[in-house]
Amino acid sequence: MPAMVRPVTSEKDGLTAYIAQQLDAFRAVAFGLTDEQARATPTPSTLSVGGLLKHVTSVSSGWVQRVAHAPEPPPPDGNTFAERIAAHQAEFAMGPEETLADVLARFDAQAEETSRVLEEADFDAAVPVPHDAPWFAQAGVEAWSVRWVALHLVEEIARHLGHADIIREAIDGATMYELVAGREGWPETTWLKPWRPASA
Repeated sequence: MPAMVRPVTSEKDGLTAYIAQQLDAFRAVAFGLTDEQARATPTPSTLSVGGLLKHVTSVSSGWVQRVAHAPEPPPPDGNTFAERIAAHQAEFAMGPEETLADVLARFDAQAEETSRVLEEADFDAAVPVPHDAPWFAQAGVEAWSVRWVALHLVEEIARHLGHADIIREAIDGATMYELVAGREGWPETTWLKPWRPASA
């Protein structure tokens, strides 16, 4: 995918295009990493590129389920509140048994589903506000529109992509345009040298 979002034709087209672009940029951040590097936490934070991929996959899934079932809430998942908290905490780390390939496969599948659901959705439809977390309980409203959810996904993904950019640079010095250029096979110029593994 190009480094810049393509021209857009409408509000919905613009929001879905920017969400797709932000998700694809996560793919670039992970480009060329080993499993060990994807698990690495080289900054004072406990975040890793692999953990952030898992979290964004989960966040996207949760919001897309809400959009798909709007104006009704999605059906309960059957887990206890304690189990849901534990799962939420676990999604911020890539475990020793997990591979980056598996994490990316789940991420890619959810990215496709996110695009599909948003493209089909009525952006004026009401999405019920959940009340099971403090950041939702303080919302003060009963529903958001699908439009709001799309804007929130741009915000949420971009915030975590910034985290991932810093972590990746701390791992091997690679920055976003270098990674996009390496992944997309851009020619080297005086402005930009595509990222390549150190052994290449």
